Amino acid sequence: MIKASISAVPGLIAAFLILAAVLAGLTVLAARKLGRPVLLPALLATSIAGILTVTLLPGTAGVEAGQCDSGLPVRLFTSSSSLLNMGLFIPGAAISVLLFRRPATTIASFIILSGLVEFIQAVTPLGRSCSAGDLAANATGALIGAALAVAWLRTRRQPRPLRRPGRDLTWGAGLAAAGAVALAGAFNSRVHAVDVVSADDHRQAVVDSGDGSDQWLAAAAEDLFGKGTEIQQTGAEKDGPRLKVTATTNRGSISGWWPERTLEQAWATDHHGEPGKLSKTQAAQVAKAFADKYFRDSVTGSDQVTRPIGGDADAAYLVTFRRYRQGVLMPMRLDFTVTRAGRIIGFTSKTVKDPALPQAAVPRRAALEQAARTAGGKATNAPLMAKQVGGHWRPLWLVGANNTDVWLDAVTGAKATPDK
Repeated sequence: MIKASISAVPGLIAAFLILAAVLAGLTVLAARKLGRPVLLPALLATSIAGILTVTLLPGTAGVEAGQCDSGLPVRLFTSSSSLLNMGLFIPGAAISVLLFRRPATTIASFIILSGLVEFIQAVTPLGRSCSAGDLAANATGALIGAALAVAWLRTRRQPRPLRRPGRDLTWGAGLAAAGAVALAGAFNSRVHAVDVVSADDHRQAVVDSGDGSDQWLAAAAEDLFGKGTEIQQTGAEKDGPRLKVTATTNRGSISGWWPERTLEQAWATDHHGEPGKLSKTQAAQVAKAFADKYFRDSVTGSDQVTRPIGGDADAAYLVTFRRYRQGVLMPMRLDFTVTRAGRIIGFTSKTVKDPALPQAAVPRRAALEQAARTAGGKATNAPLMAKQVGGHWRPLWLVGANNTDVWLDAVTGAKATPDK
């Protein structure tokens, strides 16, 4: 709350002096008309002018209008902002108790004042930050100020008693209850709660959990793109217990998962093929050398296939790794694009452990015949693949018939729809 005003000190002082002069002047006139002392009323008006100026002067900080930080005040006595907010409310509460000698009513009044300030900050585009932490700090300041004033009244050479303590407690409790209900209704209807502290803690947890990921990704990028690769930007996004980490370099981008240390994909900035004399066998060796270091689990037991792609101007090889278990294509995928000059310009990876599958009972011929009857025309291709259906791994026939893909459960023979 207060930090938003510090950057505008000259305007803050001018606004405070004007508002304090107006409020104190009106208060002094009223006190004199009633034949009362003017010093404490003038000081109280001045302290309230300070609260209103500091909290409601337009600034450039805070969450969006219509929002309020609902995070618990876990740093109430360690945050400089919270301590400043406490200090802002201590003088006014102390002066009010000295003036009226009703601490319970004073505390309730200043807490309601703080609630009104936070509500105004939330619903108006002042550039100020509505916060439950500020409300807690202000309330704490009011309690401290009232307690100091009560102690002062009781320790004077001629102690001044509090005015009707029982009635004061009743009034204070009633005022607090009525104010809480009114403010709760107003906030509930006009303000959206956001937990900024929790979001900050979450972002910090993401940063902490990613310690070491930048170095790992930088090393992988250099192995892929060559010496002289420099990291320009990194990012991390939480996904359950792991992080999706990304890096942009001067030669391309790369991403992977941490802490598993599994790469997902990478593409060179110059990802076009290029002429060269590299053979299919040599391209396969280039891809396998990198895969053995970073995708050992995927490479183990996999079939490697290399085929040329592109034309003379952008010639390259596509090197794929696939694994079969009992004739079923597993969900693991690993594809490399290698130029004929021997440069890896990109890869994509899907690192999935081989799932346990029920035994397939529907033969390929039966799947082809059933798909032909279902889709019409002649069924041609039918690979057997491991797919998830309703969250469970199943062996499915993917049958192409009449320009339509038909999925059939290889256990039951029924049509199936794989999860996306």
